[in-house]
Amino acid sequence: MRFKPVLMRFAVGLAAFLAITIPASAQEKTVNLVGFGDSLMAGYQLAENEGLPAQLQSKLREAGVNVKIDNAGVSGDTTQGGLARIDWSVPDGTDGVILELGANDALRGIQPEQTEKNLDDIITRLKARGISVLLVGMLAPPNMGGDYAERFNPLYKRLAEKHGLLLYPFVLDGVVTQAGLQLEDGMHPNAKGVGVMAERMLPLAREFVESIQRK
Repeated sequence: MRFKPVLMRFAVGLAAFLAITIPASAQEKTVNLVGFGDSLMAGYQLAENEGLPAQLQSKLREAGVNVKIDNAGVSGDTTQGGLARIDWSVPDGTDGVILELGANDALRGIQPEQTEKNLDDIITRLKARGISVLLVGMLAPPNMGGDYAERFNPLYKRLAEKHGLLLYPFVLDGVVTQAGLQLEDGMHPNAKGVGVMAERMLPLAREFVESIQRK
């Protein structure tokens, strides 16, 4: 059996070659995420590949992160609507949820205390299922007044601290004041605007995925 040492050396060499040529991320299990939110997550008036889940997934994969992000955004959704559908909109096998809700609550003048309670309940339900949460914040529109903003704006930070979550403070950061990044309604981002959102969210999203992989 003189060829046995040769075969052993070949096997060792092949294993070493594969370890070098196949990126570590490709050898890892795919992390399954769900983007759960309103029109800002759903991609209002945009093609499927132009929405936030698709563009963020693309950027993460370009960075070598093995991830899949499903879109569970519903245009017009409030935190109450999100709470009502959270159990069936996020399927079993989901590793993490990017939770973006609250914009429509503010536009409708819903009491910030109710918004906070609804989000708290959503987070609690997800955590009970072993699903990690990346919380994405919103700011109250200026026309709601200073008192409303003082009650609404801090609620995301409180929830993140309470539940130990990563927080992206403002989903429309870099887009809200840029007409060239918005649709004609002046409220929703266009495809280019979503690209800016995804790019700015990328570092925290990558940290989120890595925290899931460490579990």
